[in-house]
Amino acid sequence: MPTLAEIRAFVGGLSEVGALVAVQEAAAARLIELDAAKRPVILPGRIGRINTTITPACLRRLTGTVGAPNKTGSRFNFVLDEDSTEQLRRDPHNTRFTISEDQERYRVPRVPAACIELTDTPADS
Repeated sequence: MPTLAEIRAFVGGLSEVGALVAVQEAAAARLIELDAAKRPVILPGRIGRINTTITPACLRRLTGTVGAPNKTGSRFNFVLDEDSTEQLRRDPHNTRFTISEDQERYRVPRVPAACIELTDTPADS
């Protein structure tokens, strides 16, 4: 395995733009792989919490179960548990979500994956 100094020297010696672009693309692809390996696998049925980065604020810290993803897997339906459904129903700042009194679990559509914190232990652990 070459050292970092050797890699830098190699890249510094490249004189063709195409070769440098190829190195840059390879490095970017590897960064994506490493980043993906660090993230938890979000799958339907996992238990989680909506984190504090989401808007509207009335959804922050609500808990429930991950539902179906969109086509790209970047957003998921999120089915609130009974307590969080009640909390959202009673939140005075909630002007967006209408929840009937007889509904026990509310489905929040299109929650960004980055806003979901998994709280359960994966089945393969």
